[in-house]
Amino acid sequence: MKETQGVFLTGYVTVKVIGHYPELFFDVCARKGVTVWNIKKTSKTECEGNIRLRDIPLLKSVRRNTVYKVTFVHRKGIPFLSKRFLSHKPLIIGLFLSMFFVLFLSNIVWDVKVKGVHPEIEKRIVDQLNEYGIQPGAMKFKIDPPSQIQQQLLNDIPELLWVGVTEKGTTYHLEGVEKTVVEEEETNGPRNLVAAKDGVIVDMYVSKGRPVVQVNDYVERGDLLVSGALREQQNEEDEDSDEEKKDEQQQVVSAEGEVIAKTWYETEVNIPLKTNYEVLTGENKYKYFLKFASVFIPIWGFTDPDFDQIQTEVNERQFKFLKWDLPISFVEHNVQEKTNLSDERSKEVAVKDGIEQAKTDLQKQLGPDAKISFEKVLHESIDSGKVNLNLYFTVEEDIVKIQPLSQGD
Repeated sequence: MKETQGVFLTGYVTVKVIGHYPELFFDVCARKGVTVWNIKKTSKTECEGNIRLRDIPLLKSVRRNTVYKVTFVHRKGIPFLSKRFLSHKPLIIGLFLSMFFVLFLSNIVWDVKVKGVHPEIEKRIVDQLNEYGIQPGAMKFKIDPPSQIQQQLLNDIPELLWVGVTEKGTTYHLEGVEKTVVEEEETNGPRNLVAAKDGVIVDMYVSKGRPVVQVNDYVERGDLLVSGALREQQNEEDEDSDEEKKDEQQQVVSAEGEVIAKTWYETEVNIPLKTNYEVLTGENKYKYFLKFASVFIPIWGFTDPDFDQIQTEVNERQFKFLKWDLPISFVEHNVQEKTNLSDERSKEVAVKDGIEQAKTDLQKQLGPDAKISFEKVLHESIDSGKVNLNLYFTVEEDIVKIQPLSQGD
């Protein structure tokens, strides 16, 4: 029957009616709106039937207007089971504490294992992990994600080429690979050294090869600087033969050396006279939440900070029960105060900053060995709140470029 579907969830009782023609009592109840099913007449004066738990008040009101005696024989359904379960308070407390204890232990770091590296590097990794708070007994929801731990270790331990961080249950497994420096002897073939760019030579250091230019010479890109071909004429005692006079032995080497030349660069840079930027004031407030699915329940830091502008950093760690992830997370919000600042500078300061910026960019482009020896402002102008500079630089740098030398040349 449709009327009796789901009665186990809402609860129902078995009612015994005692009196003459007891089935008539159930007939009256049905007319008053009480749902009755499984009516059985056990004797001439007794009859049993099931009714919903919610219909008991209506049944009692019907009983008052009759001479029948009504008793409840059985009580079935979730409401009665839960009431019976809640009556055993020690069992409930013990079950709750057991689950809480297992949940608590599942979110503690029990062990940290490191393999694949030298013992000295392993000790450095363990010490570094201790600084991060990753050690036996630490709460897992306070630890950064494995990808972030991996990046921190690579930044703090230069000897590591790669490190993998894996979280398995209550144990962190780390496997690292150390950097290996392999010194290989260069087996360069015969070669020349040519100019990589135009310039005036200011110094030369040649360890192998035959220099073909001198200091203060102007060279263009592609010009030969040091030749790998060494010519040795035969002994003068063989002058009687014209052919032997012209005969020469050709010896080729791998030219090596440095040729420092003065080179020139022009660059343009734009420097604003007024800049706007955001900075953190250093004031912050932490707020902590328990997250159930998409619902946040605050557990600390209930009020919002009195900051005009804020920047929030969110760190979320999911709880585990044994090896399973629970739909519960511990969320930390670091609410930081920020403010907008503006900076105005004079034309002279903007020009100075522009020159320094251009020198820094040029130095990065040329490398640390290049030396910027002279700078000059060729042209300057102000347009749309910016100082536009056209700059000239003189640089002393190694202009050597390797050119392979064929022995048939």
